[in-house]
Amino acid sequence: MSEHIMSEHRMSDQNALNANPRLSFFEAAWVIARRDFIAVLFSRAFLFFLIGPLFPVLVGGLAGSIGKSNSQATVSMEIGIAMSASDNAAMQSAADRLRPQLGGAVPVLKPIAEASESDDFDARAYLDARRGNYAAVLTGTLDAPELVGTQGQVNRWQGPIELIAATALSTSPSQFPQAANQIVATSGASERANRIRTAQAAQMVLFLLTMLLGGMVLSNLAEEKGNKIIEILAAALPMDAVFMGKLFAMLGVSFIGIAVWGTLGWGFWAIAEDAIVTVTQTNYRELPGPALGWPMFLTLGIIYFSMAYLLLGSLFLTIGGMASSVREVQTMSMPVTMMQLMVFFVAMATVTDTGSSIELFAVVFPLSSPFAMLARAAIEETLWVHAAAIAWQALAVMLLVKGGSLLFRKRVMKSGGAGRAKTPVFGPLFGGRKAAMPDAQLEPAE
Repeated sequence: MSEHIMSEHRMSDQNALNANPRLSFFEAAWVIARRDFIAVLFSRAFLFFLIGPLFPVLVGGLAGSIGKSNSQATVSMEIGIAMSASDNAAMQSAADRLRPQLGGAVPVLKPIAEASESDDFDARAYLDARRGNYAAVLTGTLDAPELVGTQGQVNRWQGPIELIAATALSTSPSQFPQAANQIVATSGASERANRIRTAQAAQMVLFLLTMLLGGMVLSNLAEEKGNKIIEILAAALPMDAVFMGKLFAMLGVSFIGIAVWGTLGWGFWAIAEDAIVTVTQTNYRELPGPALGWPMFLTLGIIYFSMAYLLLGSLFLTIGGMASSVREVQTMSMPVTMMQLMVFFVAMATVTDTGSSIELFAVVFPLSSPFAMLARAAIEETLWVHAAAIAWQALAVMLLVKGGSLLFRKRVMKSGGAGRAKTPVFGPLFGGRKAAMPDAQLEPAE
């Protein structure tokens, strides 16, 4: 079925070329975009591509759940007490009285059975023998408690233990005044902090989607170079139109993939919302809203993803055009991937420093501009800067596509100056027309 549909589209594209052999730039780009979009969408490899990212997400969720349970099992907030029976009871009673006010700052105190059975209990030897699961051991008396443990645990629990001992001796207040509360919806500091969290999360999602889906452009061009299809297209159509059509075809396929993953994620969220919140420790219903509001922020997110994808894809197309094998494609694409990773780190580092010179560089530099501007959409309410940034990014895409197509023709097709008379640089200074090569010496196109 899919092969029949693809053959019909090939025939329609060929008929379009035969009817009008000199297609305009947009018509040629549309022919290539439709051809590549249908070919990729109805291929078996695309189905495996959609399924592929779901396995790392599933494995990551299981690993996070297991790691969380393991960390909770290994972190101990229990302190063993090896004092007299009366002092043990007094310390436990004081801790119970303080816990409503201090919550988790008050450790759990548990008497050590071995200490009550022996008069010469050695707390240091007990810990060295790694017996029990205590963070530290408390010995001594209420007047002079002694906490035995590692340096980190002693620093952590010394203050609470002294407060509990003072409460047990009735030297601290037995009643605490009730503080009145006035709850506000938000404040300047909390609102900015929440928006920064949203900006960082959006940048991370944008980066992961761009790097995950950008490789399709590279693999598509490498495949067509291997079977010589790209040379046929370059001979029939403008190379910049071919590049632009391929970019938008892969962008359309990327949106199909995002729609499928988003639908699956939404369905999984509807079924297992509580489990997702428990594993990730994040309630996504309570994500702080961006400065421009969710509708405008999501719209800008789609636009900036498109720009980031087109910018990265144009670089990948240039690399794929110059490479002669899949191994060369992988080798030459590694610097671009590392550069994209670096500009992403720069954009993330400047989220909290809006308006600085580094942040302005991230806004202006084409590869980091989508990430920096998406963060601004979450933090600031100014809208006109996004129109200017999108226009600049679109111009950068066209320049990269034009440069990549020219480089492809000169380095691969070897037709950059074919069929033209070669005039020396200083020809006009030394006779002008006499320096020009005769028509018989024109360089033939290869």
